[in-house]
Amino acid sequence: MAGIFVVWMALAGKVTVAEIVVGLVVSGGVALLSLPHLAMLDDVKLSPSLPVSLIRYFAVFFWALLRANLDVARRVAAPRVQINPAIVEVHTELGSDLGKLWLANSITLTPGTLCVDVVGETLKVHWIDISPGADIEHATREIAARFEGVLKEFLR
Repeated sequence: MAGIFVVWMALAGKVTVAEIVVGLVVSGGVALLSLPHLAMLDDVKLSPSLPVSLIRYFAVFFWALLRANLDVARRVAAPRVQINPAIVEVHTELGSDLGKLWLANSITLTPGTLCVDVVGETLKVHWIDISPGADIEHATREIAARFEGVLKEFLR
């Protein structure tokens, strides 16, 4: 609600009693209307270590993002395109819908991978390069493992 109120006040351009009252009413109404649709947030483990877990997740995510960006940039700059794309199945141990959503988004936001479907405990991921002769099971496990360990700290 506070975020909606801040946006309202920023868009209003002036601080008057009327703007504050209308802003509180509108932001409260939007928050109340949104509550039934936020049941997914029940999957977050609320604990004192939540901020630390979130910081760890973002550190892992940004490191994976940096590595993937450099890899894709190297492939783009190469005189000959060196890709062997495929769609692979990645199994996850995350049980909640929010956990699977967060994992799928993490994979999709990392260059070179794109989550195209989630069915049960399996994510179908388009991967830019699967080396011929590579251990596909191990490689696909790596895609999820880098994020899953940290996500399990704060998601059910």
